[in-house]
Order: sequence, then structure tokens, then C-alpha cells
Amino acid sequence: MEIKVLGTGCPNCITLEKRVQRAVKESGIIANITKIEDIEKIMEYDVMSTPALVIDEKILIKGRVPSVDEIKELLNNKVISFNPQIRT
Repeated sequence: MEIKVLGTGCPNCITLEKRVQRAVKESGIIANITKIEDIEKIMEYDVMSTPALVIDEKILIKGRVPSVDEIKELLNNKVISFNPQIRT
């Protein structure tokens, strides 16, 4: 799973990155987490309000910081959609 945190280094962007790391760890999911701070790269995702959360090249959150539980739910839904035989 590829996870990208888009943000320019603002406090909310830092908080999102920490929450994503925690959610991945608590979920036991194997993921590659990348932080993108370059404004031109962020704009390539058509994101005008940061922070934003991108999972497998799909923008799932932008302009707010979700809770750890919400991030875990998004991660688990992605895993289930990738492998429908898995049930939580």
C-alpha cells in the first residue's frame, strides 16, 4: 500500500503524518509512507488545501486532519477492497 501525506510542513500536516504512522502501526498494515512537501507536486494532485491523505493514488482526505481511528478505517477498507476474502 502506498500512502502519501501532502502538506507544506504546517502543524496540521505534521499531525496528519504522525497519525498516519500510528494508524499504520496499530493496524499492522505494510505500507510505504511518503511525505510530499513540494507545492508543485501537491498541486499535481489538484489539492488546494492541505493537509491531504492519498492512498494508492486516490485522494481520500483533504483540508482537514482525520482521527487515528478514521485513518485506520480507511486503511482497513482499502485492504478489504484489495482482498475481499479478508473480513474485519
